[in-house]
Amino acid sequence: MQQEINLQVSPETAANTEALKHHLSREKGIPFSEIRHVEILKRSIDARQKKIKVNLRVQLYLQENFEAEKINKPEYKDVSAAQPVIIVGAGPAGLFAALRCIELGKKPIVIERGKDVRARRRDLKKLNIEHIVNEDSNYCFGEGGAGTYSDGKLYTRSKKRGDVNRILELFVAFGATREIMVEAHPHIGTNKLPAIIENITRTIIEHGGEVLFNARVVDFEVKNDEIAGVQLLDGRKIAAKKVILATGHSARDIFTLLYNKKIYIEAKPFALGVRVEHPQSLIDQIQYHTANRGEFLPPSAYSIVKQVEGRGVYSFCMCPGGIIAPCATSPGEIVTNGWSPSKRDQATANSGIVVEIRPSDFAIFGDSPLAALKFQQEVEKKAWLAGGKTQTAPAQRLVDFSKGKTSGNLPQTSYKPGITSVDLGEVLPDFVHKSLQKGFVEFGKSMKGYFTNEAVVHATESRTSSPVRIPRDPATLEHVQIKGLYPCGEGAGYAGGIVSAAVDGEKCAEKAVLAINNKQ
Repeated sequence: MQQEINLQVSPETAANTEALKHHLSREKGIPFSEIRHVEILKRSIDARQKKIKVNLRVQLYLQENFEAEKINKPEYKDVSAAQPVIIVGAGPAGLFAALRCIELGKKPIVIERGKDVRARRRDLKKLNIEHIVNEDSNYCFGEGGAGTYSDGKLYTRSKKRGDVNRILELFVAFGATREIMVEAHPHIGTNKLPAIIENITRTIIEHGGEVLFNARVVDFEVKNDEIAGVQLLDGRKIAAKKVILATGHSARDIFTLLYNKKIYIEAKPFALGVRVEHPQSLIDQIQYHTANRGEFLPPSAYSIVKQVEGRGVYSFCMCPGGIIAPCATSPGEIVTNGWSPSKRDQATANSGIVVEIRPSDFAIFGDSPLAALKFQQEVEKKAWLAGGKTQTAPAQRLVDFSKGKTSGNLPQTSYKPGITSVDLGEVLPDFVHKSLQKGFVEFGKSMKGYFTNEAVVHATESRTSSPVRIPRDPATLEHVQIKGLYPCGEGAGYAGGIVSAAVDGEKCAEKAVLAINNKQ
């Protein structure tokens, strides 16, 4: 017999199967000998009280043996001779769109401007050490997209659990641990995600799909408001009547290309700010109410939202036990982001702290669909200039930042290109600067100890989401103007992270294949 139970236990009990069995036997009045197995279905930490608890949903196997169900890949077909669907971008939206196309019997041709994950590492090293930005191979562009080397967080606010669970199961089938099916905030880790991405790409190729690296799309072939294919930088033309556009939020050349071809796009509100780094031990002390979290609790995270004079200021992409990375996609700009290895075992915790950017804020760049993008670019360029025209990030201690005081010295940082002391009021737009100054004070009231000069503020955190939306028909998911073009994922404004982008990729693939089948 099986029985599903929700319970709350200590971290020590949650981490020990025998202790958990004894607890369940005692609390539920079940003879210990009858409990053959306890399968944890969901796990989350409740740190609201001084005594930390772990919330569990478990499946009890009473007088019944447990056998773990293997999660296998779907039955993929050989689609080498099938009708093609072009997919621009090999991030989560593009790769999961490709897998879904194969599942539905169509041939994906994935076009990625960047390199494969192994070759990409060399360019990331040059970026971190030599400050050399490769416009086609960096933390945003390349096999797996921005998620490959920036954490692999799989948390999503999507309410469609069926779609989310399917994506998580696919990740497990391609090599992720089953823990991502259990944790409330699942996370793969930058050290493990590349091998999973390589497995996905290999599967696409083995079943007749194509994946083209170092292949930048520079034009769209459009005939009578219908897509006919794409042209690459090397002059190649690839024909297809269905194109899924999954380029990610930093594909500024694609946004500009669409604008120049008079293909309808629109400016979109986003958020911009800084990335703040604290000692992980300090965040643990704040969140867990103890200086030593022990072996049974993971490095703690935080999520915080405040309204400052009617404008939202909030944490974004928080990375416990993580590292700050340089994520510029062109020379002449500084962009920061954060990531964590699978064990989240680094000494520092970092998070983007950002301010909402409204249409009225970027109206200074006119009513162009690229106005928000230009606003974003200007701040990134100011950071680069303030940092000395390298990838050295302008920085300030946290309390100094809020007091408008240039820091006399700076603490050690995980940001490898290095930091330099700058009054960030010279870098950030005035309203962003003031909102953050007040926001940090408010954060400190909610999280005692957060507002400290032990923390360092790095500029800028600016790629929170796409500054452009590419409108699509809600029924067909095709572009509102160009038939056969499917704006998809974060870059088009329809996702916000790995899982939601993957879900959107699958949906666009399904619509594209349905349209092909309906014409046959």
